[in-house]
Amino acid sequence: MLSPFRQVRKVMLNYSQVGDVSVLNLDDGKANAVGHNFIDAVNEGLDKALQDSRGVLISGREGVFSAGFDLKEFEKGPDATTALVGRGAEMLLRLFCHPQPVVAACAGHAVAAGAFTLLASDTRLGAAGDFKIGLNETAIGMSLPVFGVQLAIARLSKRHQTAAVVQARMLSPEAARDAGFLDEVVAPDRLLDHAMGVASELAALPGDAYAANKLAVRQPYIQAIRASLPIDT
Repeated sequence: MLSPFRQVRKVMLNYSQVGDVSVLNLDDGKANAVGHNFIDAVNEGLDKALQDSRGVLISGREGVFSAGFDLKEFEKGPDATTALVGRGAEMLLRLFCHPQPVVAACAGHAVAAGAFTLLASDTRLGAAGDFKIGLNETAIGMSLPVFGVQLAIARLSKRHQTAAVVQARMLSPEAARDAGFLDEVVAPDRLLDHAMGVASELAALPGDAYAANKLAVRQPYIQAIRASLPIDT
């Protein structure tokens, strides 16, 4: 049972410690849109995990991991859009570089920034069901920012990149596993327990070696993303 850590404005970060794993459950009661509150919650959870644990498990709502960036924020205009996407890029880069093992438990839809959150995590487990996972930017007339392109190149199967990135193909959990958004698909009632088992196993690995090897493997993508961010990031 997850216990509330604190209310982060409109996004509830339910934080708990299970052995050596910090569990970050994000739930805004709706679609878990990636807005400023979502970003604040993830950053606060990662800060806490660095103090408390050796691994991280991130989960969303039942039926929806995250539906992507908060479109209501985009409706405020170009400045608001740029600010949110910039902060989202910083959050995803932080997740991608996080020194501890990061396991994502996806119990539903993961679209656009929600799918990028999966790509930025180390091991991604999904629930079987009638869910859609993928990048819809082309379908809604948006060009992918550098962080999106780099995460897609880093984590998606090359044979799926055109369909997933260029053609905005939305995928079932099983197809998302084949493409590289997920590593494993399990029954919904097994998802959290299985994800906790995986996170606990990874948390038992030597932490310094895990962090060093993660950065070494991802360095070209990290450098490209970092170079695209504002100089004061």
